[in-house]
Amino acid sequence: MTETSNTAQGCALVLEGGAYRGIFTSGVLDVLMEQGITQFSSVWGTSAGALNAIGFRAHQIGRAMRILLAFRDDNRMMSLFSLARTGNIAGNDFLYGEVQDKLDPFDNETYNSSDLSVWAVASDVAFGTPAYLPVQKLPEDINKVIASASMPLVSEQVLLDDGRYLDGGAADSVAVEAALGMEGFPHPEQASYVPAQKALVVLTQPRSYVKEQNNALMPLIRRRYANYPYYMESIETRPARYNAQRERIWELEEQGRVLVIAPDAPLGVGGTSPSGEALLKAYLEGRTKAKALLDEIRCAIASTQ
Repeated sequence: MTETSNTAQGCALVLEGGAYRGIFTSGVLDVLMEQGITQFSSVWGTSAGALNAIGFRAHQIGRAMRILLAFRDDNRMMSLFSLARTGNIAGNDFLYGEVQDKLDPFDNETYNSSDLSVWAVASDVAFGTPAYLPVQKLPEDINKVIASASMPLVSEQVLLDDGRYLDGGAADSVAVEAALGMEGFPHPEQASYVPAQKALVVLTQPRSYVKEQNNALMPLIRRRYANYPYYMESIETRPARYNAQRERIWELEEQGRVLVIAPDAPLGVGGTSPSGEALLKAYLEGRTKAKALLDEIRCAIASTQ
């Protein structure tokens, strides 16, 4: 396993998604920001990981936790009500409009003044392949983040200039191979892309987790995406590819290329309205895990500079 180029530099930050499980990642990132550990060469976020990625570049400590606790019961944020009313289980106008601009404003100025490279990982619906979308400026690039976090079956496709996209989890749940520029794996073709030497990977499932196919949903998926056979195939094959990807992550960890932060057990924050207690517990576990690895994280970054 090697990079595509001998110019690899820096340590990447790679963030898994998982809807509300992303609050674990928020706890990790808040500790890193509090400790001034922000010298990553790039950040790669899939789905909820993309939301965490832009918050990290904007250096808004605690914002993700504030939003989830304040609006977890608001049916405009994530609910079947929102799905019926808007076609999206996550209310895009509410989340990326009212909350983003007014209720708990996103710091676009700080984001846009940073040179940290941020990539939102989405799935190309036409080809069933991962798309690594550079989030260079906000709010102009917010649709790239929305695309990364738009879950299949319960979200409308996001149309960008070069195609249509949905949640990146179907194509690349943990973009570590792209971040490291590993041969044989997809990675961005943009001129701005530089592979990293090492990566800090934040997972939202425990190390023991094995993904299984949800066969009950496959008839709905086949019907909904009948006109997109490659995307449908990516969903069908996702469990096997995800499990294989996690095995590669453990191999890279043994080689010293990757440092992993993961919860000890399932986080218990599923569904559309998890309890505030469960969210807080998952957030605090992320903080605890990050604090325990501060020295290792600093060493990983320092070894690539």
